[in-house]
Amino acid sequence: MYTRSIDLKIRKVGLIMEIRTINTIRMLSAEAIQAANSGHPGLPLGAAPMAYTLWAKEMKHNPHNPLWHNRDRFVLSAGHGSMLIYSLLHLFDYGLSMEEIKNFRQFNSRTPGHPEYGHTKGVEISTGPLGQGIANAVGFAMAEKHLAAKFNKEGYPVVDHHTFAISGDGCLMEGISYEAASLAGTLKLGKLVLMYDSNKISIEGSTDLAFTEDVAGRFEAMHWQVLTVEDGNDVDAIQAALKAAKAETEKPSIIIVKTVIGYGCPSKQGSHKVHGSPLGQDGIEEMSNYLGMTDRAAFEVPSDVASSMSKVVSELGKSEEAWKANFAEYAKAYPELAAEYDAWFANEAPMALLESDEFWNYNETVATRSSSGKVLNVLADHVPNFFGGSADLSPSNNSDMKKRTSFFADSPEGSNLHFGVREHAMTAIVNGIQAHGGLRAYGATFFVFADYMKPAMRLAALMGLPVTYILTHDSIGVGEDGPTHQPIDQLAMLRAVPNLNVVRPADAREVSAAWYMAMTSTSTPTALVLTRQNLPALEGSSREALKGAYVVSKEANVSDVILIATGSEVSLAIDAQKALSEVGIDARVVSMPCQEVFDAQSDAYKAEVLTKGVPKLAIEAASTFGWHKYACDVIGHDGFGMSAPAGEIFEAFGFTTENVVARVKQLIKK
Repeated sequence: MYTRSIDLKIRKVGLIMEIRTINTIRMLSAEAIQAANSGHPGLPLGAAPMAYTLWAKEMKHNPHNPLWHNRDRFVLSAGHGSMLIYSLLHLFDYGLSMEEIKNFRQFNSRTPGHPEYGHTKGVEISTGPLGQGIANAVGFAMAEKHLAAKFNKEGYPVVDHHTFAISGDGCLMEGISYEAASLAGTLKLGKLVLMYDSNKISIEGSTDLAFTEDVAGRFEAMHWQVLTVEDGNDVDAIQAALKAAKAETEKPSIIIVKTVIGYGCPSKQGSHKVHGSPLGQDGIEEMSNYLGMTDRAAFEVPSDVASSMSKVVSELGKSEEAWKANFAEYAKAYPELAAEYDAWFANEAPMALLESDEFWNYNETVATRSSSGKVLNVLADHVPNFFGGSADLSPSNNSDMKKRTSFFADSPEGSNLHFGVREHAMTAIVNGIQAHGGLRAYGATFFVFADYMKPAMRLAALMGLPVTYILTHDSIGVGEDGPTHQPIDQLAMLRAVPNLNVVRPADAREVSAAWYMAMTSTSTPTALVLTRQNLPALEGSSREALKGAYVVSKEANVSDVILIATGSEVSLAIDAQKALSEVGIDARVVSMPCQEVFDAQSDAYKAEVLTKGVPKLAIEAASTFGWHKYACDVIGHDGFGMSAPAGEIFEAFGFTTENVVARVKQLIKK
């Protein structure tokens, strides 16, 4: 009894300290939002206990080395609650200063309105668009499972970590969450843990307005372990649930934590009004009194909290020390595997292959989706950490690696991924895989479904993740499938995204250039836009395509007109060049597979390719939007497609030699 009494007293003292720390998180979050007069206090105040319990007790991380490979990953899917993670990063000594906390949401601060990957140390992924973070977390967990299967040996768990995510009600209203969660259950991602901040409030009011489903039942149906914490302030119950989640190795886990939004400010908590508005100074003072935090000034971490957190951080650092010691022994026992591990995480491009004749000399009349598949498989022999697949379309996308097996729940060593018909989740999952490190990720589908992928593609561009997207069936050349499957506006849509290279190659050699761009990119995603129909091998195509645009067929003497084209329309432009020469018009043909790369070239090179003062006609079987920055006239299509054989559609829409010649004649007259 005496021993138990002592234990209880120690636990009581420890619990008081934990509550003090949790309330410090709440106060810092509310004060920063108040200072900015902007932000979302509801989630940080309600979710502070679960976040603290996770970071302090059950998450493996080293604040002094945030990029340690074997750390647990944390994703704040409900990114609007960003002050929660910023308060944690400050208290856990990740190097985020109090000055940055005070500058929340201000120009050039490290504390932007939503967490940004690569901008704030300790942020694993950019979140904000709800549901994205859950899918990113699935990607992290898939990467961990694959890497563990590749590198771990008995006694040497060099890849052994969990992925934790905190989501809100809003995340679980988004369809992407269930696309990703369904796949996670199928793949038995036992090291994935989702903590659901269930406060039953959204911006408009009670979630009962639009969200009354049985979340627990739905996740059970998707083969998840479902755990519930009835009181979101009960740190012992939260920790017990986390331990149970980590003990389950065959299923991902969701912990439904029932919280009160805006907890700590009695006059406002539990209301949708606290979701996205500062508490006001009266609310801050009310919260300080209610939580017993009147002994601190604004933006102050009490000395006892600071001292306690210093001890916590010191203990956390020991995990990496133990891992390093184990890895040193692993390197002695398995030197080749250790060297391969280092190479996978270095993620360097296979330059010897990319510069070889083998890579560039392949060219034949074939669909660019087919030549892409051949290049992918040549690369796969030299890039062992390729990890990617298709949204149920690999036979059409030519996106499978022929010598590789598939990644399934019971064969995680495989590297061909099967996402099912889940384009949105696929793209966000691939982002998570790439951000995890150690793997080179790609995803594939039909180009028209880039509409479903766009939100996650935009985030990849924002984060600078060099993901590759294989997008086939690129135009009205899809033919009989009709207008629902014929991309028209998608090229313009993706070209409008900053830091995304959109490459539409004209033949197999330009496909090599496209993959070269993708493989050598370190901070820009690449979209490969590929044909269903066969394209002729062009005599003049070359690695000059790496410059984004080049003269693929020169004029005979002095050009009267420059024809600019991409993809399947480059061969049309070359045919028109010949026809124009017969009527005394000297034309140059420029292939422009990637506008973004061309725009980054020197002014001298751009002027050399697109000679000033010479009329220019652009030709592309898609929307004309955006082409007038290069050309005075455009042959394109600004309506939708139609269901018919591809050749008939191209002719009906004016993609013929005769029409090009006629338009050039009109242009020169002007």
